[in-house]
Amino acid sequence: MYLYRTGKAMEWIEEQIEWVADGKPVTIGLTRFGSGPQMLLLPALSSISMRQEMRPLQERLGASYATLAIDWPGFGDLPRPKVDWRPELYRQFLRFVLDTVVTPQVTVAAGHAAAYAVAEAADRPDSIGRLCLVGPTWRGPLPTMAGKRMPLFRSLARAVDIPVAGAAFYRLNVNGPVIGMMVRGHVYADPAWVTDARMAEKRTVTEAKGARYASFRFVAGELDLFAEREAFLDAVRRIPGEVILIYGERTPRKSKAEMAALAALENVRSIMLPQGKLSFYEEYPDDAAGAILEALR
Repeated sequence: MYLYRTGKAMEWIEEQIEWVADGKPVTIGLTRFGSGPQMLLLPALSSISMRQEMRPLQERLGASYATLAIDWPGFGDLPRPKVDWRPELYRQFLRFVLDTVVTPQVTVAAGHAAAYAVAEAADRPDSIGRLCLVGPTWRGPLPTMAGKRMPLFRSLARAVDIPVAGAAFYRLNVNGPVIGMMVRGHVYADPAWVTDARMAEKRTVTEAKGARYASFRFVAGELDLFAEREAFLDAVRRIPGEVILIYGERTPRKSKAEMAALAALENVRSIMLPQGKLSFYEEYPDDAAGAILEALR
């Protein structure tokens, strides 16, 4: 597939790489597009997230950057093995990407990917380049709803590992009505944007072989790298240079409060766009790309 811009053809390049988690090989999908300085795009971690959610943004940023969007292991539309997915593995994966796949001058991290990008930028700032957080979160849905972590959530996360019964339990939480309620309530601002075709694409993530192992761990907060807000903010404070924060005005209340706390830090430059919820960068890519490029200037 080619996209023509200002008379020059730019090619979408689809690749797969292999990584090993707990001794098990995991195939990871990635997409390259554009030319210029290298930019890494990290999609959110959620039951319906994959690198394709970054494609509208990637298309617009590709005129200025050589962009690379990559799936997180345990997510995406490719089969994945049964693994006890946990923050340690995701930190290892991000370092693998930065050490062997791309050397970005800019990293754009969405949703829960922000926590891992922040930790890496705090510990190894030269590896990640300038950091731009779009709709960042650090706490999973169930702990966010409850306002705290609970032992029950870990038990629920482990329940999806049970043969047969675990798969049935997982399906109860990712059926069409549940996903529809989630995306319209928290993810996208315009209900009309959530067409049948887009919903079908999102369902490919939930239906991939082995999807339940990482998905419900995310929901239960088992993939939370930070246990509390202050630890997340302290990591951001340790990042040298300016951190860019972009989020939508209609971000759900509890998530928006976390972003406001982040925006108050001295080394954070925040931009609140007049529309959009958690995935504003997918729904309103022109606004999101414009804000990113302006902030990077």
